[in-house]
Amino acid sequence: MAAETPRSYFSHLECPVCGQHYSGREPTNFCACGRPLLARYDLASIRRYVHRSDCIQRPPDLWRYRELLPVLDAANVITLGEGGTPLLPLRRLGAQLGLRHLYLKEEGYNPTGTFKARGLAMAVSKAKELGLRKLAIPTAGNAGSAMAAYAAAAGLEAYVFAPDDTPPMIVQECMILGAHVYVIKGLINDAGRIVQEGQAEHGWFDMSTLKEPYRLEGKKTMGIELAEAFGWHLPDVILYPTGGGTGLIGMWKAFAELHALGWIDDHRPRMVVVQAEGCAPIVKAFAEGASEAPLWPNAQTMASGLRVPKAFADFLILQAVRDSEGTAVAVSDEQMAQAQRQLAASEGVFACPEGAATVAALQSLCQKGWIQAHERVVLFNTGSGLKYAELLHATPPYWHGAGQ
Repeated sequence: MAAETPRSYFSHLECPVCGQHYSGREPTNFCACGRPLLARYDLASIRRYVHRSDCIQRPPDLWRYRELLPVLDAANVITLGEGGTPLLPLRRLGAQLGLRHLYLKEEGYNPTGTFKARGLAMAVSKAKELGLRKLAIPTAGNAGSAMAAYAAAAGLEAYVFAPDDTPPMIVQECMILGAHVYVIKGLINDAGRIVQEGQAEHGWFDMSTLKEPYRLEGKKTMGIELAEAFGWHLPDVILYPTGGGTGLIGMWKAFAELHALGWIDDHRPRMVVVQAEGCAPIVKAFAEGASEAPLWPNAQTMASGLRVPKAFADFLILQAVRDSEGTAVAVSDEQMAQAQRQLAASEGVFACPEGAATVAALQSLCQKGWIQAHERVVLFNTGSGLKYAELLHATPPYWHGAGQ
């Protein structure tokens, strides 16, 4: 029987490589060995005292899974209504591809228009709980705007460092949300270096992807929501646009936790990494059988969220893909743009380029017979296409009717 007031069963942080434990009661970025840290929970107690039905009776946001989230005191929760996004059946697109059970997890419904809200809601809430005051993040855009929003709601200072090719609309969004915004020459890894080098001098905490442990915990709720939506039985295939890979790693972690709780069986989806041809380090490493991916030179793609030349936790991404018997696919910007139009015209969903990339990858996998007609397949659209609208160049024809 569940406790009347849901609480966190967060226990400690653990390095998945060397096994070192950290308490999680003070600000921590990553392990002394240089690897990311993962949040661990008292799963035995959750299994004893909490039933999955307890969660689904709560409000439909990501905080309904409080027992599996790291914020200990509910007073520190900063929420703007994140999570609980729709799982849309793609009947028309599925019919075009010969798939009977095709779905889209529509993350564009989150605050600030992208899935980044999940991770930054958790990270900023935990930062508040740990007494942090200044937060800094390197970003391709959307993580910066999400952090700016939640930092504003928490009364914390936000410092955002974005490459100079970040969509101007998103840079403006960060500024309006009160962040200190700096546009730099280079890529997101260059922005990350500035954040890292400035921590001691400026007193800010590095919120980079997987260089703090709690963004992952917000992102993993996408996996829990999928399990709940499908009656606690996971789909067969998940296609996920992968830059830093926090969402893919987080979902794979969530599936392990749910299985340990007895909430799902041992069926797992095949995880598919989707990247851009102009920046595909994980795809290359997977094809070569490598356990880590080298820095991708001259990264270029219209999908700014996929322009990540070196993922900090690339080894965890590759491990999840291989353990799931999944694969990794790269698509061109032209394929993304075409898939974006196809998804919009057939299903009424205006996806971001990263989300559209999963449609293009799906088409390729269907052509190769890697996905079968009967399988239940989920695509992830990680953000609203409206955030990239200024990058589009569609010009409508003029109407020259009577009276014009």
